[in-house]
Amino acid sequence: MLSLELCTLTFQKSDISVANIIACGLFGDGAAAVVVAGSKNIPSRPALPKIPKIIDNQSFFFPNSEGVMGWDITDDGFKIILNAQVPAIAQEKIPGCIDEMLKRHRLTRRDVAAWIAHPGGPKVIEALSRGLDLPADALSLSYESLAEIGNLSSASVLMILKKTLEKREFRPGDYGVLMAMGPAFCAEIILLQW
Repeated sequence: MLSLELCTLTFQKSDISVANIIACGLFGDGAAAVVVAGSKNIPSRPALPKIPKIIDNQSFFFPNSEGVMGWDITDDGFKIILNAQVPAIAQEKIPGCIDEMLKRHRLTRRDVAAWIAHPGGPKVIEALSRGLDLPADALSLSYESLAEIGNLSSASVLMILKKTLEKREFRPGDYGVLMAMGPAFCAEIILLQW
């Protein structure tokens, strides 16, 4: 799976709006890739102790949110739509989506050993942490990634997954939640297990 993001396409010299200025400072171009294979195509699990398997995934779209985040296509190109509601939606909506997925597997947030979250920005990360009632360091790699490389849109969460696999140790059976948010406001959530 390849994620290629050209966020600088939204830079418009004639647009001096707050949304454009924030977007130019926060978003950057980036690419990341991950190999996803079925269990019949990879060696036995003990040979790959750091590689989690995907247990479940779900896409969530929040109706009437088209004006929250995304782009308008104008004669000058892509124009960013970035509303101050993003942190509030992340705090209010994402926890319920995660709980819905966890419940299908008879799990709760307390069962999650790793939180791999797209770094929408400092306010978004703080809002997710509050909404999910996470320990202070649960999203530290999201903050670290944001500080080092900024927000590379969908490529960011794959880079945070890489950091998680490099820096953290997991026991067999540990669960992780990988989540990203996107335009018009939507969320992608994946339940992982080591």
